[in-house]
Amino acid sequence: MKVFKLVMIAVAVWFMAVAGLPGDAFSADRIMVFAGAASKPPLEEAAKAFEKKTGVKVDISFGGSGTVLSQMMLAKEGDIYFPGSSDFMELAKKKGAVFPETEKIVVYLVPAINVQKGNPKGIHSLKDLTRPGLKVVIANPENVCVGAYAVEMVEKSFTPQEKEAFRKNLINYTESCDKTATAISLKMADAAVGWRVFHYWDPDRIENVKLKKEDIVRVGYIPIAISKFTKNRALAQRFIDFILSDEGRAIFRKYHYLMTPKEAFAYIGGKKPVGGEYVVPKEWLKK
Repeated sequence: MKVFKLVMIAVAVWFMAVAGLPGDAFSADRIMVFAGAASKPPLEEAAKAFEKKTGVKVDISFGGSGTVLSQMMLAKEGDIYFPGSSDFMELAKKKGAVFPETEKIVVYLVPAINVQKGNPKGIHSLKDLTRPGLKVVIANPENVCVGAYAVEMVEKSFTPQEKEAFRKNLINYTESCDKTATAISLKMADAAVGWRVFHYWDPDRIENVKLKKEDIVRVGYIPIAISKFTKNRALAQRFIDFILSDEGRAIFRKYHYLMTPKEAFAYIGGKKPVGGEYVVPKEWLKK
């Protein structure tokens, strides 16, 4: 009888302890997101907000969009694919890695030249990156969206001689967007051809040089879709719905992501193609 009373007391204490927690707090539900690092700061914040709201744990694997796509497909796991641009989402659809009908656009991206605060090297244009002695980085164009955008702009805007001079200044291919931004934050490079939002990730150490309208080939966007490997499609959709909600979008807005093509065109000063794919020339696949 005493044992029975002790059990009942323990159960009562447990119910009192969990009474104020979210309904899903003791659920085994969790989701796995494979994400390009172009969304890293706001996605980390949004994941925490989603966890707080639902009690559902969000695990995120960040990296180059191509790298995390390969990881997701090799492991045959993951609920969400969230690359840094349309290029790798198109590849994911071709490979049958996502449900195409679930794809949504979250935000839009415009490339820029990222330099150290104060622009100590006096960089003012894309062609300035051909000046001898500069240390320049781009993301690996084979696996990272913004690296492919950088190559596309150089191939369109530079003469063969300018392209050669630019390549001489390249000190490294970075593995992801966050590592591209970090190269400027830590003064490992004088300039990076990256996304405009990198400045807002670290405004005390990164400054943007706005690209000329004619140098920008296209506007990027960050899409999201449910992985074919999900074990809980409804929960994956719930996460996408949260990212697209006013609350989720406000988090991306806080980091100055562009929410519509119109905003991107206004920043550039003219209309450009949105999304699409670019095949990186073989000569760029190795530094």
